[in-house]
Amino acid sequence: MNKKSVLITGSTGLAESIIKIYARNNYNIIMTYNTHEIEAKALEDEIKNKYNANVLCIKCDISIEDDIINLKNKVIEKFGNIDVLINNASISIDTTFEEKTKENFMKILEVNLVGTFLMSKYFGKIMYDNKKGNIINISSTNGIDTYYEYGLDYDASKAGVINLTHNLANHYQPYIRVNTVCPGWINTPMNKNMDKEFKKDEENKILLNRFANPEEIAKVIYFISSDDASYINDSIIRVDGGKKC
Repeated sequence: MNKKSVLITGSTGLAESIIKIYARNNYNIIMTYNTHEIEAKALEDEIKNKYNANVLCIKCDISIEDDIINLKNKVIEKFGNIDVLINNASISIDTTFEEKTKENFMKILEVNLVGTFLMSKYFGKIMYDNKKGNIINISSTNGIDTYYEYGLDYDASKAGVINLTHNLANHYQPYIRVNTVCPGWINTPMNKNMDKEFKKDEENKILLNRFANPEEIAKVIYFISSDDASYINDSIIRVDGGKKC
């Protein structure tokens, strides 16, 4: 039986846990990086050695269409197919409203929203032609109802990802399931140096009174792409520990 192949954009933070859970479950791994080459190469070596996984690790700026076309060609050359696409990579630029610029706003949209569209366009066609596949978009509770003025551009991009998911699910039916996972706060390295008082305030808004561990989110993502979730489609799945009234 041929191994399934999964493509995860990004290689740090949540992406690391996503990559590891698929490697443990005997998938071929395609992982991308843009600015974190050292971390990506270290993770590539780890999963090769620990899980004996077949790995393709490629530099790709998902806001650049030519980079995605190059990625697609290399994926087809090495694995011939793709079964799961996880649009995980995103950026944020937290500033006051007055400091926000059109340039930064557009950069966030290009990566978080347009990048998700382009990846889904090129890799969705491969899956659609094979009449099977999964696309999982990583949005955020910030795209639903957890607003943050310093990241209003990020929030807007993540709301756009949710809307995009609905249209992609309709476009690729009946062969590709397209879903969105919306995490809340996660204990990633990016949040490691968060102000303790701010973190405590945010934890107090969560019914479980804590941030998620990345593995908890990764397990939900893996489940959605599995055959056990074969009837879950066009769904927005919130994973935030519960929001207090």
